[in-house]
Amino acid sequence: MTVMPTLQPRSLPEPAAVLTLLKPVTWFPPMWAFACGAVSAGVSPAGQWHLIALGVLLAGPIVCGMSQAANDWCDRHVDAINEPDRPIPSGRIPGRWGLWIAMAMSVLALVVGWQLGPWGFGATVVGVVAAWAYSAEPVRLKRSGWWGPGLVGLSYETLPWFTGAAVLSLGAPSWPVIVVALLYGIGAHGIMTLNDFKALEGDRKMGVNSLPVTLGPERAARVACWVMIVPQLAVICLLFWWDRPWYGLFIVISVILQLYAMQVLLRDPKAKAPWYNGTGVTLYVSGMMLTAVAIRSLEGGA
Repeated sequence: MTVMPTLQPRSLPEPAAVLTLLKPVTWFPPMWAFACGAVSAGVSPAGQWHLIALGVLLAGPIVCGMSQAANDWCDRHVDAINEPDRPIPSGRIPGRWGLWIAMAMSVLALVVGWQLGPWGFGATVVGVVAAWAYSAEPVRLKRSGWWGPGLVGLSYETLPWFTGAAVLSLGAPSWPVIVVALLYGIGAHGIMTLNDFKALEGDRKMGVNSLPVTLGPERAARVACWVMIVPQLAVICLLFWWDRPWYGLFIVISVILQLYAMQVLLRDPKAKAPWYNGTGVTLYVSGMMLTAVAIRSLEGGA
């Protein structure tokens, strides 16, 4: 009789699993927001391209990647229900390697952030603290369907936008930059709420009170839509107030298209949330860059 060899548990993580842990698909929003901040600063990038490249790298692969690793480690029990094939519950990242990767990347983030001067370093500290506050006990703001998405929205959009503008201008950004970055960060709360639909069952079992859990999919989707639209309406008003009507008109068209996409979303929120993330969210982030260009012209940038 042939004896089959016993598979030994892994002692080291699979390289491909580490990349999956860091979720490259999530890096785009903070990288894009940092670029929006750099554009909106109204400062020539000549001689500062290395800072832009370093900031984009920090915002995306490093800080956002670190936050994903921290979240997966702290969520390993929820993922065992929702997504058992994820790197940690599947064993492809064994033992405490998920925690060690998240901690090592936290240190790396601070080291890289130090290279961006006091404003860049301060923003990096805030980003690292926010990532752990979102996922880790005893704070674990992820348990709240209001505080959790709000923190992520501000961390993914407002903070990198502010940082990109501050790094290039070597100081505090102007108040139009700050206001617009804050508005788009608030609107991103709705985007984060839609992301919670994919974890509905596991969140309900593990006591994570996301809005889809506490309000139900239909009401949560309606709240998310309002939260995304209202800040953009405020941005439109500001653009007309700042005498940038053509930019405001483009955002109006974007919002109209988003409203159409939202009608599709609301027919079946749980099934259509991924579709909306590929359509409505694209329109949302396109409006961010248009607004950044408008502010650049307001600041006198070329």
